Amino acid sequence: MTSLSVKKIIDQMGECVTFSFPPKRIISLVPSQTELLYDLSLHTEVVGITKFCIHPQLWHSSKTLIGGTKNFNFKVIDDLQPDLIIGNKEENYKEGIDILKRKYPVWMSDIVTLNDALTMIRSIGDITNCTTQADVIIDQIKTSFSGLQVTKPAKVIYLIWKKPWMAAGNETFINALLEKIGFSNALKEQTRYPTLLEEEIKLLKPDYIFLSSEPYPFKEKHIEELKSISPSSQVIPVDGEMFSWYGSRLIKAPNYFNELLNSIRMKNSMA
Repeated sequence: MTSLSVKKIIDQMGECVTFSFPPKRIISLVPSQTELLYDLSLHTEVVGITKFCIHPQLWHSSKTLIGGTKNFNFKVIDDLQPDLIIGNKEENYKEGIDILKRKYPVWMSDIVTLNDALTMIRSIGDITNCTTQADVIIDQIKTSFSGLQVTKPAKVIYLIWKKPWMAAGNETFINALLEKIGFSNALKEQTRYPTLLEEEIKLLKPDYIFLSSEPYPFKEKHIEELKSISPSSQVIPVDGEMFSWYGSRLIKAPNYFNELLNSIRMKNSMA
């Protein structure tokens, strides 16, 4: 039996978190980090996740759901009595996190670059007593990215929302991965998630417009609408999880990116 001790660690937002180590009752507030905890084999330790933590399906159907990433059910969380809560600066809401911090240890990630993601994985490995497993995942991610193909220079808009159109700009993890693949973000001069008018999309004249599979459910009618707005652009639905999930799913991302690039090349060669 592992004896408990008190541990202090600085999270990715520079806050000192004091908690019982190793934690035995963990709540995860972020889908990609929930999947990471699963891949670290913390099947018993994780007691609560959000309704958006769809991977793995086994956990989504069996773990206690504590609400959404930006709408916590505090009573359910209190009933679970966590000894560690794991969240993220962007995906969770400050007001809710501040309330949780008054009662529980809350470790927060802040992810903008691939290196940030690798640091997060190692840190979560450290705080959950799974350092060796975390290092294996990190090595697998690095190996996977070593086989990443790079596209010829091309300008892209990565859309995540409609009404209004909203895209990923600079200082986002999506932007970091677009650049890693070789794309030039048409909105790299704008930070976070700017909104766009149809006229702005038309003036930007991107080579590609990517429609993320999350969080907005883009349909075929949106593809046609964007083709009419920017006829010179190729409008392509993409897997949002591969571009925005920064946990162990990153192992699979480069293979998906390579398939995406090959599909684009094939389509261009036939044009």
